[in-house]
Amino acid sequence: MIQAARPARARIVSTGRFSPPRVVTNHDLESMVETNDEWIRTRTGITERRLADKDTGAADMGAAAARIAMERAGITAADVDILLVSTATPDRLLPSTACDIQALLGSHNAAAYDFASACSGFLYGLSLAEAHIAAGQAKTVLLVCTEKMSSIIDWTDRATCVLFGDGAGAAVIQPAEGDGRGILSGYFKSDGTLAELLYRPGGGARYPLDIAVLDERSHFVKMAGAEVFKSAVRSMCDAAGHALERAGVTGDDVDLLVPHQANIRIIDATAKYAKIPPEKVFVNVDRYGNMSSASIPVALDEAVEQGRAGEGALVLMVAFGAGFTWAANVVRM
Repeated sequence: MIQAARPARARIVSTGRFSPPRVVTNHDLESMVETNDEWIRTRTGITERRLADKDTGAADMGAAAARIAMERAGITAADVDILLVSTATPDRLLPSTACDIQALLGSHNAAAYDFASACSGFLYGLSLAEAHIAAGQAKTVLLVCTEKMSSIIDWTDRATCVLFGDGAGAAVIQPAEGDGRGILSGYFKSDGTLAELLYRPGGGARYPLDIAVLDERSHFVKMAGAEVFKSAVRSMCDAAGHALERAGVTGDDVDLLVPHQANIRIIDATAKYAKIPPEKVFVNVDRYGNMSSASIPVALDEAVEQGRAGEGALVLMVAFGAGFTWAANVVRM
């Protein structure tokens, strides 16, 4: 049974994105590892991805996306009350990437902190922003998702290096205005027992970076592809179903599905489960690959620019990531 939606408490006011200028195609990868364009395209839908240069960090990309979102919202850095940053690729372990972005933006009035939920980061972040606003702790939240995945990928591992790209997306979130627009529902879950299907074994506090870790290359992402695929499909379908029910809508009501951009087959399976036709599904995995938590905000920003997620559009966003984490939101733009 579809239940009535609760009134929105927070809304997405604006979005922004940053993509590094360097494009690396599947054909470029053929000279780096034993792979080929057809193999990558048929299994993932990816044809190219963007990679940041060595002098561009996660904070730089996040700040660039944030400036665009703030300009579109008509706010200054001083207006930001809370700066939330999702990243699996911090430039350094101390301080937080959020504090580094705060310094770059000059948002001196903001409380700033990082959170980690991998590819589900933007959707977890929407719930965090909504909670801060509902609690009266903030009027303006700046949510930034920034990932330099190229820095944690083993470029000799053809199973993972073909999948990922770099980039950043951002959104300004403020209280809803009572006009029906805003975050209508949110759903998020996790299962830490499956962590070792997609993780970085070394380089943290338990196994600090040393010669052994470097020799084993255990500071890079390791992934059990088939198992991750099955979990992703199952979990994204679960999240989509719950978010639609909590919003009091069905797939027929959705104007646009913006899924995490990891794999075209996962996207197709999720859309089919939610009964959303292909023409209502936003896909840019072919041009960017998997940018972890930056994937959905970059896709949403493109959808807004293209008029596919304009004012009043009902958008379903759904993601799955390392942890495992999964989440979905229904938003009236």
